Amino acid sequence: MIRCHQLPLPGQTVHGQSITWGGGGKGANQAFAAAQLGGDVAMIGAVGGDAYGSEARAALANAGCDVGGVRTIGATSGQAIVLVQDDGTNSIVVIEGANGLFDRRELLGEADRLSRAAIVLLQLEIPFETVVEAAALARRAGSHLILDPAPAAVLPERLLQSVDIVTPNQTELAAMSGRQPGDRPAIAEAARALRARGTDTVIVKLGAEGCLLVDSDGERHLAAPVVDAVDTTGAGDIFNGALAVALSEGREIAEACRFAIAAAAISVTRRGAQAATPTRAEADTMFRNASTHPDR
Repeated sequence: MIRCHQLPLPGQTVHGQSITWGGGGKGANQAFAAAQLGGDVAMIGAVGGDAYGSEARAALANAGCDVGGVRTIGATSGQAIVLVQDDGTNSIVVIEGANGLFDRRELLGEADRLSRAAIVLLQLEIPFETVVEAAALARRAGSHLILDPAPAAVLPERLLQSVDIVTPNQTELAAMSGRQPGDRPAIAEAARALRARGTDTVIVKLGAEGCLLVDSDGERHLAAPVVDAVDTTGAGDIFNGALAVALSEGREIAEACRFAIAAAAISVTRRGAQAATPTRAEADTMFRNASTHPDR
């Protein structure tokens, strides 16, 4: 993570203020957050046989995550270079490394572990066909599937029809729907169009504005508490991890979204991704104290 006063424009060189290293990866961030927030969590994926892989595995284990399904593949570990400007806005470049080698054969080696999950969180930082296969395996096992469509991509119906909840941000929603949503009605229209393609529920992550929940009950905007953001890195991942924990505890979807918003709101007041994840006590306190607008 490199901090700078402003993100560079194409062809521009800017001075950075600092550089730090920490655990990351969308799947790892979500597993870390879910475990730290009290979930019974196992991670399936891959790291390289390098120091970064060892550190990533240790960080997850220290958070209480089962890392028996994290395989070591003969490559460098996946990495992300995150540029963060003063107001917390970020840009990210991802280097796949071992993630790109986590293919169907590697996944099938963890099929038993996957089949025991009540809820499965999926992301798109491993090969697409592996994601599709994981969704199919989890669906046959009766798991509840949550897909974070990041990095942004156009998704086929066969995947959308396999998952229960899709959680795009506005950029990802635009890529998936082929539309450029602007105001909230346009975002809602794009979310409805996405839901019509087969998934039960669409939750559009709106950053400081909370989220838009679109399901069979209609559309509800759930607002976020006002906080002083310093770094938005990983906030969407913490949202997903918290959402999964809340659903696993039997909360209904709107309440689960509010808990996820509370956890993500705390995270943006801190630097880093996994390092910014709140404790369960902190998330519960924010959830209780947050002032939100009525559903609409």
